Amino acid sequence: METLIYSCQVELQGEMFEIHIFTRPDGRHTAKTVFSANDVLINDGQSLDEALERQQRLLPLALNSRRILTTKSKIAQ
Repeated sequence: METLIYSCQVELQGEMFEIHIFTRPDGRHTAKTVFSANDVLINDGQSLDEALERQQRLLPLALNSRRILTTKSKIAQ
């Protein structure tokens, strides 16, 4: 079972995103950002700081890739 230990908000491209950090029974940490019910960015690390840094570093890439997919989908229609 995961336990929520930290939450923060990050502004990217004019939008606010929440990052939640959980600790697991094995001592590892997991960072999660929910884009939608079926779309969650998840990264892990040995510490809260490592998981948070990975999430903050990869969140812009994840956001851009989702926007590209949305644009391509609209063009295909």
